[in-house]
Amino acid sequence: MAGSYDDRDGKIWMDGKLVEWRDANVHILTHGLHYASSVFEGERCYNGKIFRGHDHSVRLRRSAALLDFEIPFTAEEIDAAKEEMLKANGWRDAYVRCVAWRGTGEDMGVSAKRNPVRLAIAGWEWGNYYGDAKMKGAKLDIAKWKRPSPETIPTSAKAAGLYMICTMSKHAAEAKGYSDALFMDYRGLVAEATGANIFFVKDGEVHTPLPDCFLDGLTRQTVIGMLKDRQIKVHERHIEPAEMEGFQQCWLTGTAAEVTPVGQIGDYNFEVGALTREISEGYEKLVRS
Repeated sequence: MAGSYDDRDGKIWMDGKLVEWRDANVHILTHGLHYASSVFEGERCYNGKIFRGHDHSVRLRRSAALLDFEIPFTAEEIDAAKEEMLKANGWRDAYVRCVAWRGTGEDMGVSAKRNPVRLAIAGWEWGNYYGDAKMKGAKLDIAKWKRPSPETIPTSAKAAGLYMICTMSKHAAEAKGYSDALFMDYRGLVAEATGANIFFVKDGEVHTPLPDCFLDGLTRQTVIGMLKDRQIKVHERHIEPAEMEGFQQCWLTGTAAEVTPVGQIGDYNFEVGALTREISEGYEKLVRS
């Protein structure tokens, strides 16, 4: 499948039923478009099975609750809808995107209590998020924007509005020849990339930022479990930017990114070492098992 995302053949699940791809539209006065009252999930289906699909459905509902709205479908109903969409399109390997938002109704201002909550589930076939960086190691810029304090925004929600600075930072990074950008948080500590969590290796032990102001990704949680199963010590902690000079390896984790090695962050360089490759290959086997 190729071409513009609004002009393709296929089916999208929308508000309880399958619709033709080109008919899956919303009105221009949709509240989510104007006021970011929208949450979403990105998932991958491998060999006909969505990896941690139910956990994604549960998190989607939790994100909505953090934004003060309720999705009118249970997690189990969302699971079934994802399967229905995949079957209708004949996909066994695909990326799945669920999105819920406050739609068009009687309110068109900051308040939107009378507007219906809508849910759509789409998918597409998608390769490596970072292209050949899966082998060579991604190059990251350091973003000028910072991840905000949890006192300013619901940072544990996977909410559309939180990605505004991600788009700007990724565009700026790509313009300079980088694959992505690394954020610091509001305290100046290492946080995450624009759509992925980050891990570092030093002397056989792994260090990853404490997710106290950004999303604790499901892939991040999976990889931490893999490391602990291998008896590798994992330090979830605050990391100062200057510490990156002493780290030997680095990788990113995310549903789209999967496990992607990092070769460079700004002026800091990392080897695509044995542990990075082991975890990347182990994750590939796990999601297809």
